[in-house]
Amino acid sequence: MALHPQCKAFLDMLAAAGGKPIEQLPVTEARMVAPALIDLSGPEEPVAEVENRTIPGPAGPIAVRVYRPVQEETVPALVFFHGGGFVICNLDTHDRPCRSLANASGCTVIAVDYRLAPEHKYPAAVEDAYAATQYISEHAAEFGIDPNRIAVGGDSAGGNLATVVSFLSRDRGGPQLKFQLLIYPVVDFADNSPSMQQYSKDHFLTRESMDWFTESYLPSREAGLEPSASPLNATDFRGLPPAMIITAECDPLRDLGEAYARKLQSADVPVELKRYEGMIHPFLQFGGIIDTAKVAMADAASALRRALKAGAFAGASL
Repeated sequence: MALHPQCKAFLDMLAAAGGKPIEQLPVTEARMVAPALIDLSGPEEPVAEVENRTIPGPAGPIAVRVYRPVQEETVPALVFFHGGGFVICNLDTHDRPCRSLANASGCTVIAVDYRLAPEHKYPAAVEDAYAATQYISEHAAEFGIDPNRIAVGGDSAGGNLATVVSFLSRDRGGPQLKFQLLIYPVVDFADNSPSMQQYSKDHFLTRESMDWFTESYLPSREAGLEPSASPLNATDFRGLPPAMIITAECDPLRDLGEAYARKLQSADVPVELKRYEGMIHPFLQFGGIIDTAKVAMADAASALRRALKAGAFAGASL
């Protein structure tokens, strides 16, 4: 399928606006790009309760934002890590998608403001993501959530962190996660897949920007080979939480995200993989102008409900 007309219109709009590619900007200016696009996420949905707070982290307090779809009721939770190449974006850039996920899934969504590169290189983000998940699980009563029904999730770089937290939780004896929601995740920094070759130019996420994010995040090329950086390099996928993996057809990250789904399935981990035709990276952020983003959001929320409320997730054939 060709690039979806709504995605093309978005890319044309960006091209007409001009401006330098993100990899040519100073970090401080690069971090201003995503906030300028917030309104493209669609209207801000009201949520029963939104709370900003901090929790202890390995290098100091970690800011989190808690979205409760209902009050005075214990519900499942999604610990959410935002995308942005480990360098840009924050709680505000992903506020509207988190609101939508909380309302549509009935789960409390807890967004984590992990440390960003290049000031804090790998594994700082990993350490924050795991510490936050562990703390939330151990203090579930504070958050009004069920400690036995916790998922992790995120988009792009945040999807990477969700995969890594799933491995660490398995290997370190907890917390016991029930599900992982992986939205076009980064799973291998050595990506030369067909989709990377085909879509790494003129489709929003470029090879040059990926290289810039990678160089900003990793302290060395060798570090990128570690499973905690590139989870596709892990040798044992058994015992990981069931997953839903969302990919976009016209996304350079598509092929390796789908390869990761096959790795999970080969280890008998239930997986639902869904590719959204004609979509670009990161289409889910643009529900105000791309209708398929609303479909994907509904699909993600449905998967969360099935996994965390019914307690069983069968996955789907790949």
